[in-house]
Amino acid sequence: MGTKKIKHLGRGLQSLLGPISNSGQVVEFEKAIDGKSANFPPDNELRSSMKEISIDSVMPNPYQPRTKWDDEKLTDLANSIKANGVVQPIIVRPMGSNYELIAGERRLRAAKLAQLETIPALVRKASDEQLLELALVENIHRTDLNPIERALAYRKYLDMFGLTQVQAAERLGEDRSVIANYIRLLDLPSEIKQMLINNELSMGHARAILSLPTDELRRKLANRAMAGRLSVREVERLVRLYLQGGKTGDKPRFIGVNKPPHIIELETNLSKHLGTRVVIRTKRKGQQGRIIIEFGSIDEFDRITEQIGLEIMEKI
Repeated sequence: MGTKKIKHLGRGLQSLLGPISNSGQVVEFEKAIDGKSANFPPDNELRSSMKEISIDSVMPNPYQPRTKWDDEKLTDLANSIKANGVVQPIIVRPMGSNYELIAGERRLRAAKLAQLETIPALVRKASDEQLLELALVENIHRTDLNPIERALAYRKYLDMFGLTQVQAAERLGEDRSVIANYIRLLDLPSEIKQMLINNELSMGHARAILSLPTDELRRKLANRAMAGRLSVREVERLVRLYLQGGKTGDKPRFIGVNKPPHIIELETNLSKHLGTRVVIRTKRKGQQGRIIIEFGSIDEFDRITEQIGLEIMEKI
């Protein structure tokens, strides 16, 4: 007797959101509301579930994976809501005399900024599992969900429902390796995780750094990558050199890895200030050295020189 196949994410949420396309994507909520979708399944409850509810009655989704919000984008959305209203309703489930958010926290936050008193909502019944799964669906593929938020969302999903990575991948429509790679990020030192949250390092940087054997080495290379604005390929190359050196017994040093902390801090501050990679190389116990400022084009060169107050002749 064969093993029962776990349902793909979305099939169990069909009663909440309406029809699912062949690609597994939920149709736009607007189509569910205006009834123009010819394939919409019979659901007498759906139309009656559309309500205008008090914003103050909506409690947040406890499984919301996103923890960092872009205030500027929220303000833009709030201004749009002031001008055009809330085009797409939020989805909530009843909780006593109030409601709990299922999907649409960004719209809810923007509506509060716009000082609305009510918001359109689809009121649907949903289990805790559906609540978490839909929060993942809504956020997991957004570009502004940082890698640590996504990793924590995967971990919470596995722990809450006792799933293996293979089972979770099937239900979420992901490759198992994607989930595994994100969850591995949680093994990084807290300083590097904060760099990912702040978008100072990318997922590619982190994956390369994870190949190093100790947290101390990981911290050193992460700091060097951030200060020097190293590309993912540069970090991968340094990691390969170190690991290959481990096999021959002649481990190369990372470029700049053994620099004093105050030099690394200076490089970081100058790089942020000038918006380009800055390298400081010292000799004679720090009494002499060079400051190398990189530029990628003539326009960038002009910007940098103008920023540091130099006057460059049109022709040298």
